[in-house]
Amino acid sequence: MPKRFVVPASDFSELPRFPGDLELAEALTTAAQQLHDTATPRSTMRAAVRLAVGLLPGAEHAGISVLERGSGRSAVAWTDEVVRTAEASGDGGGPEPYWDHLWHAPVVQLADSETEDGGASLAGLGLRSALALRLRADKRRLTVLTVYARKPGVFDDAATRVGRLFTAHVSLALDSVTVREQLTEAMRTRDLIGQATGILMERLNIDAAEAFDSLVRASQRENVKLRDLARRIVDANNAT
Repeated sequence: MPKRFVVPASDFSELPRFPGDLELAEALTTAAQQLHDTATPRSTMRAAVRLAVGLLPGAEHAGISVLERGSGRSAVAWTDEVVRTAEASGDGGGPEPYWDHLWHAPVVQLADSETEDGGASLAGLGLRSALALRLRADKRRLTVLTVYARKPGVFDDAATRVGRLFTAHVSLALDSVTVREQLTEAMRTRDLIGQATGILMERLNIDAAEAFDSLVRASQRENVKLRDLARRIVDANNAT
């Protein structure tokens, strides 16, 4: 599983204290609940981009994309077609230069796409400001949430801090839903293999251990995943 981007609490010790802090805490709590209510990683990311626009000061659009080292980036969630185009702008030709900084820093700001290096494609879409925040990172891949605005200089330090708090929640929700999905798939696979084993026991008049060994040997011989072979056996049995 990719490493989670964990945000130390000390990073936010300089946040100004005013009545709105309570409102922010409540908003983040509500967002966290909505993120954890999602059923799949993809639905979590779709919820995240929608929530990002409402939570991060100045954000008008948001997207999540995956950046492969030495390759392009692919969009996985977006709020609208403008962002989908912006998030996919690196496909096939490598990402914009400012994205390279995300391998070394958890946050990258683009204050004005019309004047800063790497912002030409965003400027062409009418997006002047961008704030990119890492969600997940390993040696070969980054998952990044980016918010955009149509005016320059929109994302200040306060927006960055709120963004990092929010992405910490998104990262936790992604880890949680990924584990749930893996456990669910493991249970389905176990049930499927159990059914296939039972079918072989009946057909070949052998015990469970022998049936399972036969399934494993067939999987290795045919170079087919055990799960896929088991599904093939179950489907064929149901068709008869």
